[in-house]
Amino acid sequence: MAALATVAKKVWSARRLLVLLFTPLALLPVVFALPSKEGRCLFVILLMAVYWCTEALPLSVTALLPIILFPFLGILPSSKVCPQYFLDTNFLFLSGLIMASAIEEWNLHRRIALKVLMLVGVQPAWLILGMMVTTSFLSMWLSNTASTAMMLPIASAILKSLFGQKEARKDLSSESEENAAATQTNGLHTVPTEMQFLASTEDKDCPEEVEAPCSKKEEEYHRNIWKGFLISIPYSASIGGTATLTGTPPNLILLGQLKSFFPQCDVVNFGSWFIFAFPLMLLFLLLGWLWISFLYGGMTLRGWKKKKSEIRADAEERARAVIREEFQNLGPIKFAEQAVFILFCMFAILLFSRDPKFIPGWASFFTPGFLSDAVTGVAIVTILFFFPSQRPSLKWWFDFKAPNTETKPLLTWKKAQDTVPWNIILLLGGGFAMAKGCEESGLSALISKQLHPLENMSPMLAVLFITAVIAFFTEFASNTATIIIFLPVLSELAIRLRVHPLYLMIPGTIGCSYAFMLPVSTPPNSIAFASGHLLVKDMVRAGFLMNLMGVLLLNLAINTWAQTIFQLGTFPDWARNHTASVATLQPTLANNTFRTL
Repeated sequence: MAALATVAKKVWSARRLLVLLFTPLALLPVVFALPSKEGRCLFVILLMAVYWCTEALPLSVTALLPIILFPFLGILPSSKVCPQYFLDTNFLFLSGLIMASAIEEWNLHRRIALKVLMLVGVQPAWLILGMMVTTSFLSMWLSNTASTAMMLPIASAILKSLFGQKEARKDLSSESEENAAATQTNGLHTVPTEMQFLASTEDKDCPEEVEAPCSKKEEEYHRNIWKGFLISIPYSASIGGTATLTGTPPNLILLGQLKSFFPQCDVVNFGSWFIFAFPLMLLFLLLGWLWISFLYGGMTLRGWKKKKSEIRADAEERARAVIREEFQNLGPIKFAEQAVFILFCMFAILLFSRDPKFIPGWASFFTPGFLSDAVTGVAIVTILFFFPSQRPSLKWWFDFKAPNTETKPLLTWKKAQDTVPWNIILLLGGGFAMAKGCEESGLSALISKQLHPLENMSPMLAVLFITAVIAFFTEFASNTATIIIFLPVLSELAIRLRVHPLYLMIPGTIGCSYAFMLPVSTPPNSIAFASGHLLVKDMVRAGFLMNLMGVLLLNLAINTWAQTIFQLGTFPDWARNHTASVATLQPTLANNTFRTL
C-alpha cells in the first residue's frame, strides 16, 4: 500500500510532463479520422486546448505552438501565422496596459479608491458597495488581478480598524491551516506584499485596545463582514472587466476572431461595446452587492431601522479615520497625477467617440477604414513617454544656475517593460492564429456541417445553454483559453441557426468572465482566498447564485438593448457572404478528400 502511494505521488509530481508527452499520442486518431488538412488542424487545436486546461506548458508558450505546428503540418505557412500575433487588436490591448502602468506608477488608482470610500460611508454594507464600485471601475482599465491586489490591502486596513487585531488573529488562526494547504495544492497566488506590510505595521504601531467581550453572535457577525469584504473585491473585478473592450482579454479575442471569420463586420468597437456592456455591469454589480450584503454584510430588511450599538459606532469612526489618514498620506495631488488623469480621460473619450454607431464619430473626418481603436490608443499612450512629470517652467530656460537635469517623463520604457504583462499579447495572438487556421484549413466548414442537427434549436434556448456551459467550464479553465476554444464553434452554430453571429458570440465571451465559485477559477479569486479569511465553501455558497444571476442577466441583455445596438434581429450580409464562401468551399474539400483516399 505504501509503495502504491509513493508511485501515485511520483505520477502526480510528474503530471505535467506526462500530459505533455502522452496527449499528442492520444489525439493521433483525430488526424486519420478526418480529411487530411482539417484533421491536422483539429489535432493542433485539441492539443492546445488540453495544454491550456491542464497548464502542462505555460499558457503563453502553448499559444506559440501554431507558429511551429501549422507550417510543419501543412496547415498554414509561417508568413500567414506570425502576423496573427500582432494584429491591431493586440495593439489596442497593449495601449490599455501601458495606460494602466502610468496610472499605477503615480498612485492615481489608490487616490480614486480612497476618495470613493470616503464618499460612501463606513457602514459595512455601504463600504462593501464602495469597494465593489471602486474595484469594478479600476478593473475596466487595469487588469482584474492588479485591481484586486490593490484593493485588498485597503480592505484589510479598514477591517482591522473596525474589529481590531484580536478578531483578525482569531479568525485567521482558525482558517489559515486549511487555506494554506489549499494554496499549496492549487498553486494559488500569494498575498500581496503591501497587505503583509499593512498587517505587520498595524500590529506594531497601533496600541492594543481594550475591547468589550463579544458574544458568539457578534463574533459570527465580524467573521461574515470579513468574508463579505474579501469576496466582493474579486467578484467586482471580474464583473468590471467585462464593461470595456480592453478590460479583459476575452473581449479582445472576440474582436480579433470577428475580423478573422467575418472581415466585413464593423459592428463591434470600443464605443458600441461600452454602450452594451456598461449597463449590464451596473445591473450585475447592484444585484451582486445586495446578495453579498445579505449573505455576509449584515444587511437585513429590519437592519436599516435598528439603532447602532456604541461599540459599532466607535468601530465605524475608527474605520473612517483610517480611510481619511490613508488619503491624507497621499499628500496633495501632484502635477503628474493630473496629467495622467487628463490623458486617461482623453484615452476613454476618444476611443468611445471614434465610431459610436448611433452618431457619426470623429473618425468620419478621415479616410474611411484607415483608423481603428488601436490607432487611437497608441497615439494617446505615446504621449506618456515624453510628457514631463513635473510642471514645465519658462524660468528654467533663463536661469543659468538651475540644474541642467533631464525631466523625467510620465512613464519610462523600462517601467512599461517591467509592468506590462507581455504574455497576454502572445496569448491573444495564439487565439487569432487558431482562428485563422480553422478558416484556412476548412475546419470551420466541417464544424458547420456537423452542427446541422442543432438547426431546430430555439436561438434563445441556445444562448441560455451556451452561457451556462461556458460559465461552468471557465470555473476550471482560464477564461482566455475557454473563449479561444468556444468562439469558432459559436460562430458556426450561429450560421446554422441563421441568427446574427454576435447573438451567440457576445454571451459566450462575457459568460467566460463569470467565474465566481472556486479559488482557482480566476487570479482575483485566488488572491482573495490566499488572504486566509475565506474557505472554499464560502466562495461556492456566494458564487453559485452569482453565476446564476450572471447567466440570466446576460440573457436579458442580449435579448433586449443589445438587439438595437448590434442589430441582432437581422442576419447580416457579412454573415451571408461567409455562408456562401463555406458552401463553395465544401465541394472543394470533398474532392480533395476523395483524391487523398
